[in-house]
Amino acid sequence: MQHSSGTTVLVVDDVAASRYAMGAVLQRAGHRVVPVASGGEALVELDVRLRDGTLPDVALVDVGLPDMSGFELCRRVRAQPPMAALPVVHFSAAATAPVDRCRGLDAGGDAYLTVPAEPREIQAVVRAAVRGARRATGAETAVHRLTLLAEAVITVQAARCPRELATAAAEGTARLTASPAVVFVVGPDGEPYRGTARGPAEADGDAHQAAARLVTRLAEGRTGVHTTVVPAPLWPAGVFRAGVEEDARVTVATAQDGRTTVCLATPVRRTAVGDPADDGLRARLAQATALAAEPLLMYRVERHVALTLQRSFLPRPHKLPHLPGVDIVVRYVPASEQTEIGGDFYAALRTRDGILTAVGDVVGHSLDAATVMVEIRHALRAYCVDESDPVVLATRLDRMLQEYHPDVTATVCLALVDPGSGRVRIANAGHIPPLILRAGGDARYADACGPLLGLGLERPPATECRLHRTDRLLMVTDGLIETRGIPITTSMDQLRTAAADAPPGLDTLCDVLLGCFGRDPEDDIAMLALRLG
Repeated sequence: MQHSSGTTVLVVDDVAASRYAMGAVLQRAGHRVVPVASGGEALVELDVRLRDGTLPDVALVDVGLPDMSGFELCRRVRAQPPMAALPVVHFSAAATAPVDRCRGLDAGGDAYLTVPAEPREIQAVVRAAVRGARRATGAETAVHRLTLLAEAVITVQAARCPRELATAAAEGTARLTASPAVVFVVGPDGEPYRGTARGPAEADGDAHQAAARLVTRLAEGRTGVHTTVVPAPLWPAGVFRAGVEEDARVTVATAQDGRTTVCLATPVRRTAVGDPADDGLRARLAQATALAAEPLLMYRVERHVALTLQRSFLPRPHKLPHLPGVDIVVRYVPASEQTEIGGDFYAALRTRDGILTAVGDVVGHSLDAATVMVEIRHALRAYCVDESDPVVLATRLDRMLQEYHPDVTATVCLALVDPGSGRVRIANAGHIPPLILRAGGDARYADACGPLLGLGLERPPATECRLHRTDRLLMVTDGLIETRGIPITTSMDQLRTAAADAPPGLDTLCDVLLGCFGRDPEDDIAMLALRLG
């Protein structure tokens, strides 16, 4: 006789003797039996067990119950999604015709027994119903977990930076394993990017740093993907749960060149048996994370080079040259980590006819854009040695781009300020025009426009205006105000209103505008504010 240790059977029969006889047969086969006398009692029992997480493995239901038919009870069970997978076997001593068997199967039953029946037949039918339910449940679980894996891989591939990647992988791992998860992404420079899910509200930084060092050692000299268990004495306490020491199951994926390592770590369930399929899903997620990490880390290196280049050629605010007759404040804010660095710049130069200020932006985002920005800025400095007319300077910059970078365009606004008279001459090449802030709160854009640099088009005459001692002139790049889905004219109106309402002072003006518009920018921001000294 084959025993089914641990299987629970709900027996629904209003006849006590029959209930006892059926229970005795099942108990001899090693089943646990839960006897009830009516359909209503069965529904109550199932509801209680559903809340406790102890649903039976199969239900044997008499067709002729006093309060409802066994068919109706089966339909009600099937109508509740949490219990719909419970296998139901109808039995009857009276309703034994083929039409009765058909009714039982149509109601959702898995089998139909005619009683009295041989004990071996009863036991075999119960075993078959349980096996079928477990196969179906296993298949549904596998499909569900594969769906979770696919969703996690898609989220990982959409990550815009290493930290976001680690967080996405941790959340995917936590959903796959239904447990806390920590993910480390370690690049060529050895800096670990950490993501956590379902862990403590406040991460133990020392524990995570120690775990990252351990992960790096595990990956040394290895490529591919491997999973292992790190015992609690070696795995730092507090990584998954604050103050708790526990074993860790770690899946480490190392790129072919050995320069990028990804580790998925979860606590080991001491009562659970390791499933090779689980390790396979984790390995696929780790591999997908490692593949996504390589371009992100390479981009991060390039972004760091571009940002370093950009900052090295833009004078720091406290290191601006002394320019007689004017006060100038500048700001530079790089794009957020999720966005490529651009080619925004500012300049303030002394010329024979006054002070030349410039704000510009090379079209595009990359190390190339930053490099061209440096060339434009140096060319402008060189041209200013013997020329100060902003229109002539814009024309020369235009020719330089056509000659050396024919596929590149740029915007720039040049303003030549005569500190003695307050006269301002402006040449604009496709850029946001300067904003003139008058005393009393009036703010207007200078009427200055013209084609982008790099197109070889004729440039219009300079626009002239005059600054008073109480006026301020503001020049910005579009990274300050440009927002996806909002017309640039709307953003410019918002900038004008915010600038008009800003308190007096150049530093205050810049800080207020950055507070209003410059949070987590999608593009670089260059800003220059000026007033007569």
